[in-house]
Amino acid sequence: MAGSFSDYLENKLLDHVFGASSYSAPATIYFALSTADPTDDGSGIAEPSGNNYARKSVTNDKDLWTDASGGALENEAAVTFNTASGSWGTISHFAVFDASSDGNMLIHGDLTTPKAVGTGDTPKFNIGDIDITLS
Repeated sequence: MAGSFSDYLENKLLDHVFGASSYSAPATIYFALSTADPTDDGSGIAEPSGNNYARKSVTNDKDLWTDASGGALENEAAVTFNTASGSWGTISHFAVFDASSDGNMLIHGDLTTPKAVGTGDTPKFNIGDIDITLS
């Protein structure tokens, strides 16, 4: 499962590196699931609604991600969502935001294998499941 930076984050990092403005990483990030490709600008996000779905908040620190190497990093902590109380549809993508609703999308990616989430399912990204690469 691979992911990439959003247009928003690419612009913030370019501005930061080249002195136009400063950017600070959010202390908390929110993982979202989607039944469609969010696209780099976030306009395609299709999050489930209801049935106990909520973005998963996670402290954004060195315990969540590996150190970057070769232009890539991955999660070194599992990310577990709520247990679905009904259908969430077929999840094909994920995204990471800086807010629990709305907010700015930071990264997004596709699942290696889309997964239909139904009653009693607890979606989870195991350690090493999320790969973020700069190219």
